[in-house]
Amino acid sequence: MILGPSLGTSHAVWNSQLPWLTRRFRVLCFDLPGHGGSATGLVPASEPGRTTVQDLASLILDLANHHRWSSFHYAGISLGGAIGAHLALHQPERIASLALVCSSAHFGPAQPWQERARLVRRQGTTPLLRSSPDRWFATTPFAGTHIGRRLLDNLAKTDPTGYAACCDALATYDLRSSLAQITTPTLVVAGSQDSVTPVQHARELAEGIPNTVLEVIDCGHLAAERPHALQAALTAHLITFQKIQR
Repeated sequence: MILGPSLGTSHAVWNSQLPWLTRRFRVLCFDLPGHGGSATGLVPASEPGRTTVQDLASLILDLANHHRWSSFHYAGISLGGAIGAHLALHQPERIASLALVCSSAHFGPAQPWQERARLVRRQGTTPLLRSSPDRWFATTPFAGTHIGRRLLDNLAKTDPTGYAACCDALATYDLRSSLAQITTPTLVVAGSQDSVTPVQHARELAEGIPNTVLEVIDCGHLAAERPHALQAALTAHLITFQKIQR
């Protein structure tokens, strides 16, 4: 199983899920370019506007190929989910099942992402730290928990060029007209208090992708805020493919 993180975080966003997942699967967690332990130089071109979700998805296929995984389950949060949806659309034989967590088929107009990319290239991620807790978490106090602090620390330490490249990828991402072509069994998880990818984004995914289950949990944009609810949704999804005891 491969787990994809959201923009500005690292694989730590999945830490709460790892104990039960690793008992049942071989698990790979990755960091986006310039995030966590991943080098910015992984993107084929770091110039503004050049990076796409396809570029990021190619890196994940390289990772799977390195480990000789011909197929794998995939779960991703936000941009991590977009990468999984792209793989399911273009490499369906590689994806055994798909979970899209607080994600979208289209993350809004290109201009705000391009503006954020320019801001981060000039000033780094520091200007984002004040507003991120309100965007990421349903309850402000969660930012003070161990995992909340770690995720915000991830953002503070993210390389500006890598972060901006991922913004460029989101600016051009739009699978709305292609959702019906995704044949992978899919779980869509929405956060009831997610202001970044609201529930209607999840409904669009669930209504567009055949053979999809929609679950809504009480969280903001990062479902790490409600680990037990996310685990329950993933367990019900994955039990179709491997016997998992709750």
